[in-house]
Amino acid sequence: MASSDAKSHNNDAFQLSEIFNVKGKVALITGGGSGIGLMFTQALAVNGAKVYIVGRTEEKLETVANTYSQGISGQIIPLPADCTSKDEIAKLYKTVADKEDHLDILINNAGIMTGNTITTEAKTGEEMKKNMFDDEKNSFEDWDAVYRTNVSHCYFMSTAFIPLLEKATSHGQGWSGTIVNTCSISGQVKTMQHHPQYNASKAGTIHLTRMLANELAQNEIKIRVNSIAPGVFPSEMTAGSSGANQKSELPKDQFEGKVPAKRPGSDRDMASAILFCVTNTYLNGQTITVDGGYTLTSGL
Repeated sequence: MASSDAKSHNNDAFQLSEIFNVKGKVALITGGGSGIGLMFTQALAVNGAKVYIVGRTEEKLETVANTYSQGISGQIIPLPADCTSKDEIAKLYKTVADKEDHLDILINNAGIMTGNTITTEAKTGEEMKKNMFDDEKNSFEDWDAVYRTNVSHCYFMSTAFIPLLEKATSHGQGWSGTIVNTCSISGQVKTMQHHPQYNASKAGTIHLTRMLANELAQNEIKIRVNSIAPGVFPSEMTAGSSGANQKSELPKDQFEGKVPAKRPGSDRDMASAILFCVTNTYLNGQTITVDGGYTLTSGL
């Protein structure tokens, strides 16, 4: 006979408000002022988190804070900084440490794709060399710039904030400090997609995630590290620009026959992914792919 005592069945623990609870959590998001970073910002702040957003352009950060802080239970707080500078990351850590005694969530989302696309199609070896080596647009400086933002920034931000993230683990019962790196399906597919420097950097981000998770675990520091690999979502990178509200748009009809979902990703698609990633305390060292089925058809 079933018990009438609901407490003996721990049903309350299965409520969405418990499973995906970020109320009162402290988060920091690089590149949190537009595109996917803004989706992360809204997902956390609307659900009660205090979210520090980091970027180089203070005006854009202020626009986000003023536009999206209305009528929510959390907070959005701008912190201008260049996350490709070790000195500025150190200053950023001190700023946050002066304000907070711990950091629950660190999302390394800032990323770039330079405008230098590479023609990879060729009928002869000479033609391939001309396209992929001789072209002056394809330079070491270009690769260095992409890696500096897409890979190095994730490493230096993560390692700088370890002490505050570790304090989150001891601060919150049943919670572990968590790092999420934004990678990309471009780091998973075997094709260069005409931007090999970007794809290689995102593959680097995926492996960096695994290495960081491993080193923390080996040292028995209870901080989880995962990454999210988005498919095509509206952002300044994919759409080329953003509106006054820092949002970008992609026409749905461009994706007919290209993605099984037949549309680009939406704010809600990414919101549900980040809430799952930061609240699932059994998830560690993994990459969550959110791509509408793109990689099913791309031939990994």
